[in-house]
Amino acid sequence: MGDSSEDHVIAFHWRRLGRWLKPGLGVKRWLVVLVVGTTLIGLGLAVLLLDIYRAYPESPWLALLSLSALPRWLRALVLSLAGLSLLLIAVFSLNRTLLAPYIRPGKSVVEAVAQHRRLERGPKIVTIGGGTGLSTLLRGLKRHSGNLTAIVTVTDDGGSSGRLRRSLGLPPPGDIRACIAALSDDEDLLTQLFQYRFVEGDELNGHSFGNLFIAALAGVTGSFDQGIMEAARILSIRGKVLPSTLKDVTLVADKIPSLASEAFRIKGESLIPETSGRIRRVHLEPNDPPAYPGAIQALLSADMIIIGPGSLYTSVLPNLLVPDLVKAIRAGQAFKVYVCNVATQLGETEGYDCQQHLEAIERHVGRGLVDIVIANDRLDYPLPDRISPVAPSVGEDMMVPIYTADLVDPVRSWRHDSAKLADKLIDLLEERTGPLDLSPGDRLEPTTSLN
Repeated sequence: MGDSSEDHVIAFHWRRLGRWLKPGLGVKRWLVVLVVGTTLIGLGLAVLLLDIYRAYPESPWLALLSLSALPRWLRALVLSLAGLSLLLIAVFSLNRTLLAPYIRPGKSVVEAVAQHRRLERGPKIVTIGGGTGLSTLLRGLKRHSGNLTAIVTVTDDGGSSGRLRRSLGLPPPGDIRACIAALSDDEDLLTQLFQYRFVEGDELNGHSFGNLFIAALAGVTGSFDQGIMEAARILSIRGKVLPSTLKDVTLVADKIPSLASEAFRIKGESLIPETSGRIRRVHLEPNDPPAYPGAIQALLSADMIIIGPGSLYTSVLPNLLVPDLVKAIRAGQAFKVYVCNVATQLGETEGYDCQQHLEAIERHVGRGLVDIVIANDRLDYPLPDRISPVAPSVGEDMMVPIYTADLVDPVRSWRHDSAKLADKLIDLLEERTGPLDLSPGDRLEPTTSLN
C-alpha cells in the first residue's frame, strides 16, 4: 500500500509538471528562449574552459570538473542532465517566489497561471443594473471571464450612499462598492472590510467602510471615477466597474394609488418602493444626462450585454434612462440578454410576471433592445410574505424569445443563484453562432441550441 501511494504522488507531480506544456499558457515559447540562451552561455563557457584546459593539461581540478575519467558521451549526458535539473529548479523556484502574493492556499502556480490565461481570453461581457442583483450576477460571471464591465446606477439617495451624496456632493458609491467587492479576485478579509458597515457612533453609524473609502479616494485622486478605479485596483478585481453617468441625477416616479386614477409624483429612489401604488413611469431629473464615456466604449465592443437582474424601476431602468447608453446598446453587435427577476418586489413589481417586466422596459426605451429573455422556471420555493415568484411568460404575446431554467438560490429563494445564472448565460453565448432565428413567443428549453 505504501509503494502504491508513493507512486500515486509521483505520478500526480509529473502530471502537474506536464500541465506547464499545455497549449495556451504562453510558457513553452519562453522555455525555448531560456534554453537557447542558456545553451549559448554554456558554449561560451566551454570555449573559455577549453583554452584553460589546453594551457594547464595536468591540473587535477580541471580533470575533476571535466569528468575526464568518463567516456565523452557519458560526460556530455551527466553534465547536460545536471544543468537541466538546476535550470528547472531555478525556474520553478523563481516563479513560485514571484507569484507567491497572488496564489491562494491549496492552489499550485500552474493552476493560477492557467486560470489567469483562461479568464484573460474570456468573452467581453457588459452588465447593466445595480443593487444586490448585479453583484450576484458578477460573482458568478467572474469564474468565466476576466473581461467584465459593470455599468452601475447612480440614483441611490438612501442610507450611507445618500448621506455621502448630500454631504460631499459625490455620486452614490453604494452599488458600485458592492460590485467591486463581488468582482474581487479573492473575497477575503480585505473585501469583508470593504463591505463592513458601522453599527455604532453618531456620525459613523450606518456608513459602509467601502463607501467612505471610495469617497476618500475620490478626494485624493480629484474625481469620483478615478477613486473607483483606485479602489478596484486595490481589491484586484476581475474587470471594471463604471457609473452610468457622473451627472447628479434624481430618480422620479409617477405612481397611481389603488383607489385613485390620477398619478402623483415621487422624487428619490429610496422613497419609491416605500410609497404605495402602482408605478406608471420613471424618469431622471435632469432628463438627458451624459453617459460615462467608458461605459459607451464598453457597450460598443462587447460580445454580450446583460441587462439585470435587479430592482426593475430603481436599479435597471435608471441606467436605461441615460439616452446615450441605450443608443450604444442598440448600435453594438453584442448578444443582448435581459435577465428577469425571480421574485416580485414590494412597492415596484407586485403581481408582475416576466412579460410585464419586459413591457415596462419597452414602455421607457422602446422595443427591440434585447435578443432574448432568461427567466427562472422553478417556482416552488417558499418566499417571504407578500412576495411571489415571477412566472415566465409563454405564448404568442411575448415579443422576445424566452429561455427558462432553474435559476433560483435555494437558500435565498427571492434571489438568483450566481453560479446557475452565470453558467446558463455563458451556455447561451457559446451556443449562439449567428443571429437569432426564433419567432416571438418561442420558449427555449435549456437543451435547445441557438444556432
